[in-house]
Amino acid sequence: MQIIHGTTDFKLEEKSAVAIGKFDGIHQGHQKLLNCILEQKEQGLKAVVFTFDPPPAVLFGNASGKELMTRDEKRTAFSAMGIDVLIEFPLTYKTAAMEPQDFIEEILVSRMRAAYIAAGTDVSFGAKGAGNCMLLKSMGPHCGYELQLIDKVCYNGREISSTYVREAVEKGDMEEAEILLGSPYSVSGKVMHGKQFGRTMGMPTVNLLPERGKLLPPNGVYYSKIRLDGRIYPGITNIGYKPTVSDERQMGAETYIYDFDEEIYGKEITVMLLKFNRPERRFCGKDELKEQIMKNIAEGKAFHTGIQMKG
Repeated sequence: MQIIHGTTDFKLEEKSAVAIGKFDGIHQGHQKLLNCILEQKEQGLKAVVFTFDPPPAVLFGNASGKELMTRDEKRTAFSAMGIDVLIEFPLTYKTAAMEPQDFIEEILVSRMRAAYIAAGTDVSFGAKGAGNCMLLKSMGPHCGYELQLIDKVCYNGREISSTYVREAVEKGDMEEAEILLGSPYSVSGKVMHGKQFGRTMGMPTVNLLPERGKLLPPNGVYYSKIRLDGRIYPGITNIGYKPTVSDERQMGAETYIYDFDEEIYGKEITVMLLKFNRPERRFCGKDELKEQIMKNIAEGKAFHTGIQMKG
């Protein structure tokens, strides 16, 4: 996948099918949009995602909180889906002030050679967000592109949105988050060296330090799955500060992978959070902590066995 980042001076060589959006979380609504442009690859068009960097809410100080996906997580997801080009368009006060008609003609048509555009009915772009789906529709015949407007996807009578997913994650409802996303909520990154405390108890763990902008669920223990080198392993993950063994205030994701004892420091892994088990708390000592961890591991193995039986 080609990534165009940090420049407004670009021009695609081939005609494209374009999806416009923030794509935080890449939930089921986003996937419906992206599938439309991926289908256009059969017509010889390049599948192109156009997003702003930073998002408008960040530039104008209206960001509501941390993001569901980091930049690297989005890039990995788009690449895995089969997107050909990802454009992370620099958003500044100058580029944000572009007139909507100019954005369509200069960016979408001239630079991106858009022959097909998929957009949600609530799409907005250009100065003060004045550009909308009606403008895109009215300029289509003149500019030579086909517009496909995508209706919202709903769950439990509510439109699926990044806000909806964020609410599920913030309350630790990982099952609902998985339904909205179409896959488990995950945390990705390189395995870091920890304090080796788990290894001294015969339960070695792998440690991730998520980016500070990454939204994490409430501190606690979660049943999880781990993707490593193309394989999936069952495990159990602690999100938080590890209060019994450390006074550091560094948020982390520490995972015990069942029956696994390989050296994987520096490798990229993805931890998929499946279900909340218990909140994080401080124990009286390491013996009590070890006893609780053993209990959690047993519960986790039973949980994963149940999933396999259902599957």
